[in-house]
Amino acid sequence: METHQYFYRCAAFTRKNNTIALADIYQPEHTSELEEWFGVVISLADGQHTLQELMDYMAKQYTQAPSNLEETLNSVIERLVEGKLIKLSSTKVQLPYYLANPIEQLDIEKAKQLMEKDGYTLH
Repeated sequence: METHQYFYRCAAFTRKNNTIALADIYQPEHTSELEEWFGVVISLADGQHTLQELMDYMAKQYTQAPSNLEETLNSVIERLVEGKLIKLSSTKVQLPYYLANPIEQLDIEKAKQLMEKDGYTLH
């Protein structure tokens, strides 16, 4: 995997009680909880950091990083890309308002209007 690429989310999310879930801005009460690794990557996928920065950040979360950390992250990233929940870019990406923060930090009406204006559709 080319670790110089930037990664960014393509789905709205929520962060409640240390749990990250996919969220539907039109039905905020309906969420799909993510496995911890997937949730961490989605929440950090802001388009401003490279995959290498993600790997460095995750390694610092441990006193001694697991030997399979890079392999695990590569697998998680590949699965999120395949699921169209994140994308990779050779340049930084500015996320639209409705994807930039967890939905509980958004003005939902503003988010809906901007999604419609952008033609953003849920997967």
